[in-house]
Amino acid sequence: MTNPFGVNEGVNEGENTEVNSEQTSNTKAEVNPDAEVVVNENTTAEDTPEQAEDSQESDLDKLQSEYDKLNNQYIRLAADFDNYRKRQAQERESLLKYGAEDTLKKLIDVLDNFDRGEKAIADVEDCETVKESFNLVHKQLTDALAKVGLEVIQCVGEEFDPNFHEAVMQTPTSEHPEHTIIAELQKGYKLGDRVLRPALVNVATAE
Repeated sequence: MTNPFGVNEGVNEGENTEVNSEQTSNTKAEVNPDAEVVVNENTTAEDTPEQAEDSQESDLDKLQSEYDKLNNQYIRLAADFDNYRKRQAQERESLLKYGAEDTLKKLIDVLDNFDRGEKAIADVEDCETVKESFNLVHKQLTDALAKVGLEVIQCVGEEFDPNFHEAVMQTPTSEHPEHTIIAELQKGYKLGDRVLRPALVNVATAE
């Protein structure tokens, strides 16, 4: 028996076939290999191994350049310090060797006067003339030493100071306040604030 809906079924099957064909065509169009390649190229262009390697090499070049710069600065600094150290050593050696040059130049004039005085008093019998010559040369020597900073430590009448004085005698007395220096036994000298030799003194004590 013929199906009264046979024609319709045939039409439906044809339509279904066309629909399936269209769907397949549409599906193929969506999965276009060319379009997929374009998308992949756009999304993975920045992450390719070649570009990552180039970026790492660029970073290494920057680090190497910075290292070379700092290393050169260190080498120059080390060389400058070494030159400074050598100059300081030379200046220190020169100071130790020639530090007394100015002082000795001032004392040469005093030696000249000693020589002149010796010749002048060779045939002199007057002691007063000899004394005057001696005092003149002594004053010149004292002035020369004072110009280079030598100072005599004050003693008599001053209060005893262990930083500048050395008490080798003590005399009980009521004529002077206690701890007052009443006599100088040997002169003391200082250079600025540095004591070269303390003065030897006699100090008053209470009776």
